[in-house]
Amino acid sequence: MKKQFVVLGLGSFGASVAVTLQQLGCDVVAVDQDMERIEDVADKVTYAMQADIGNPELFRSLGAKSFDGIVIASSENLEGSIMATLAAKEAGIPYILCKAHNKRYAQVLRKVGADAVVFPEKEMGKRIAKNLVSANLADWISLSPDYSVVEAAIPKKWIGKTLKELDVRKSYGVNVVGLKEGERVEITPDPDMPLREEMILMLVGANEALKRI
Repeated sequence: MKKQFVVLGLGSFGASVAVTLQQLGCDVVAVDQDMERIEDVADKVTYAMQADIGNPELFRSLGAKSFDGIVIASSENLEGSIMATLAAKEAGIPYILCKAHNKRYAQVLRKVGADAVVFPEKEMGKRIAKNLVSANLADWISLSPDYSVVEAAIPKKWIGKTLKELDVRKSYGVNVVGLKEGERVEITPDPDMPLREEMILMLVGANEALKRI
């Protein structure tokens, strides 16, 4: 059975979450007060509607108990986010994720029932900064303050060698979880295949170990 989500607020973050959830095979109801934003995602989600996200009646009209989670992606109006969080909690939605733009907002939203609070602009800023100072990294995603997943170009000294020869886990303290080449992704790479310059490594491990590579 498909998972079902509600996304409230269709700015760049909310719209991206809604469309991506739909692409991942979920049913998504997208809600915003701005009709232009609704029209932008209407053909990319299960259902898009115009409504006041802070209105408790919204959840009753949606049959909210059937949803697996809600994303409250509008952080400009704290009162609206609080009302939406409270209404989602009262409606019995099991997982509530809120967007916030500062720690004070986050503390309030957690107190009224948010299960998780994210700071997308802050996280994106961190990723961009890490990529700028690590020129060989294609992407860097933090799993925690100490561990990350990265996509990295093949180090020059690794080209032509196999994963078996390199013994990356033992020698460098990280795990190779995949290889990318063009549009092709291999999540169980052949340990005896020589690495080519055009490949991208997918690595997971401690940040310090990843930085050393």
